Amino acid sequence: MEEDKEAKTAKDEKIKEIKKEAVEPEKKVEEPVFAKASSFAKASEDKSEDKSADKPVLAAEKDFIDEEDNEPEVLPKKDGDVTEELPDDIKKKLEARKEEKSAKKPMKKKKKRAKVRVEVGKIYVKASYNNTIVTATDLNGNVISWASAGMAGFKGPKKATSYAAQIITKIVLMKAKDEYGMREASVFIKGIGTGREAAVRAVNANGINVTSIKDITPIPHNGCRPKKPRRV
Repeated sequence: MEEDKEAKTAKDEKIKEIKKEAVEPEKKVEEPVFAKASSFAKASEDKSEDKSADKPVLAAEKDFIDEEDNEPEVLPKKDGDVTEELPDDIKKKLEARKEEKSAKKPMKKKKKRAKVRVEVGKIYVKASYNNTIVTATDLNGNVISWASAGMAGFKGPKKATSYAAQIITKIVLMKAKDEYGMREASVFIKGIGTGREAAVRAVNANGINVTSIKDITPIPHNGCRPKKPRRV
């Protein structure tokens, strides 16, 4: 009897162990996070290498890649560079004017003067109803370069336009920058013509740092008697 009881108890224990193994799944040992990340990165690298090795490179693609490598680097433009050149018709007029002057005046021997650099100067804009005159000077008032609408080839009512003021300002500043190295200037405006605003904008657009803008238009304090109005 005792032997039968021991055999039953042994069978029951075995059955319980089998049930426990069936109910409780095997515990997996979790890998640390950094190990998972490194294994994922390695797997992605291997896949990319396999794809690049399998993918054929066409001849046209090779030529395109070589062209891209051989292309010269485009350097950015500096702030001081004049972006736009003068129009062709105005260039021709200026050259013709220079030739006329050289033909009229006999050549005289001039003493060579050491060129003075004028990095900071003044720009005077005289804008009347009929014309616009732009003058660049140094701080003492000595004229470096000047231009007017008539000198640039404009005639009649075109001399007082804003386009003429823009062109002559560019002519003045090209000479002031190339020969004297002007960088900064204070602008003085005189008159109430249409070219005053265009001239100031052209100064800033051509790479000159404008430090100040001053209006020096003369205003009468009931001085002279005005002309009588026209009877039309």
